[in-house]
Amino acid sequence: MSDSAARPLTILFMPENGHGPTNQCIGIGKVLMDRGHRVVFAAEASWKGELSALGFEEDLVDLAPPEACDEEHSGGGVWMDYIRETAAEFRKPTIEQLETFIAPTWQALIDTAMYCEVQLKHIIERVKPDVVVEDNVLCFPALMTAGVPFVRIVSCNPLEIKGNAIAPVFSGYAANDDAHWQAFRDEYDRTHRAIWTAFNEFVTANGAPALPDLEFIHTSDAANLYVYPKEADYTDQRPLDGRWHRMDSSVRSTDEAYEIPAAVADRPADSALIYLSLGSMGSSDVDLMKRLIDVLGRTRHRFIVSMGRQHAQYELADNMVGAQFLPQTSIIPLVDLVITHGGNNTTTESLHFGKPMILLPLFWDQYDNAQRMDELGFGKRLATYTFTEDDMDNALESLLGDADLAERMAATATAIASRQGTTVGADVIEAVAREHATSFSPRG
Repeated sequence: MSDSAARPLTILFMPENGHGPTNQCIGIGKVLMDRGHRVVFAAEASWKGELSALGFEEDLVDLAPPEACDEEHSGGGVWMDYIRETAAEFRKPTIEQLETFIAPTWQALIDTAMYCEVQLKHIIERVKPDVVVEDNVLCFPALMTAGVPFVRIVSCNPLEIKGNAIAPVFSGYAANDDAHWQAFRDEYDRTHRAIWTAFNEFVTANGAPALPDLEFIHTSDAANLYVYPKEADYTDQRPLDGRWHRMDSSVRSTDEAYEIPAAVADRPADSALIYLSLGSMGSSDVDLMKRLIDVLGRTRHRFIVSMGRQHAQYELADNMVGAQFLPQTSIIPLVDLVITHGGNNTTTESLHFGKPMILLPLFWDQYDNAQRMDELGFGKRLATYTFTEDDMDNALESLLGDADLAERMAATATAIASRQGTTVGADVIEAVAREHATSFSPRG
C-alpha cells in the first residue's frame, strides 16, 4: 500500500448551525476519529469548546457580524431566537408558510452563506482537507471550489431529495393523496424563484457550478449520504442513483450515561416513562411547553423533559423531571415512548431504539416526518397548537397499549441497529477521501 493510501486523512465537516445536523456529524466524525483520522469542524463560532471537548479540532466561522450574536448562546442559539420570534407562523397551513416562513428562512440562510464565504476559504487553506463534508441545506461555494471531493449529507427528511412520485418537501402531505401536491409546488416556485435566482448568481460568481433549478444545494458527484431508516424510506416511490447512500440512523456514541431519577423511576405499574423533547429550537416556544406540561401533568405517566434554553421560564409538573440539556441518545433507550417535534435526529433515533412517537411538528421537515411516522403506524401526528387533552390521552393509550406495535418496533430497531449507520457514513467518506488522496501527491 502506498504512503498516500495508508496515511491518516483530514476530514472537514461543516454542519448547519443547529444541534440536529451537528450531532449527526459528531456521530460519523467520532467513528472517523477513532480510525485515526484528523476530524475538523468548521461549525458556527458559538460551538467553541463544545466540539473540542469531544476530541475534535475546531476551526470555526462567524455566520453574522459578531455584534449581532449573543456570546452567551450555546451552539445554534441564533437560530433558536429566530424560531422563537417567528413561532406564530407555525400555526398556519404549510402552504401558507412558504411565503411567510420558509422563504424568509432560506433568505436568512443565504445571508449566512454570503457572510462566511471568505472565512471558509481561509479555513480550507489552513486545514488542507482531503474531503469536505457538508450537512446543510444550501451551497457554500468555498466548499465546492476547495479542490477536493465534496460529500453532501441530508439529515432532514429525505423528501428533500425531490421526485414527482413523492409529496413535496415541507408540505406534510400524505403519501397516498396527491390532490394538493402540484398546488404546493407551484406556490413554492412563486415564493422562491427570485430568492433562488439571486443565490444562484452568487454561487456561480464565486466559482461553483450553477445550482439545479429551484435547488439551493448541489448533489455531489462523489457521494451523498442521507439519514433515514429503510423501513420508513421513500425509495420505492423515488429510486435514487448510485451516488446516494442511506445511513439508516446516525446515533452518536458521545452522550454521557443517564440514570433515571427516583422521582420518575419509582412509579405505578400502569404508568409509562416518556421522554418529551421539542428540540433545541422548539423548546424556545415557552407557551407551548407550558401547555404540554399542563396536559401531561394530569396523566398517570412519568416524564423526562428536555427543557431547553428557556428552562427558567416555566416549572415542571410533579410527575416530571428535566434539565436544560439532556443526553438524548442515552435516555431514549430507557423510555416507553417519545413525544417529539419530529426533527430528523429524534425521529430516526426513536426508530433506532424502537420507541413509538407522538409528533407535534413545528416547522421545516418536521411536518414530513410527523406525517410519515403516522401513515406508517410508528406514531401519531397531532395538531401542535390545537390538540385537545383527549387527543393526547387517546394517542398515549393507543400507542402504549399496542402489543403488536411494540413487537414490530422492536424488530425494526434490531434491523436498523444492525446496519450501523455511522459506520456506513464513515466508510463512504473515507473511501471518497482515500480515492482522492491516492490520486494526488501527499500534502506538505
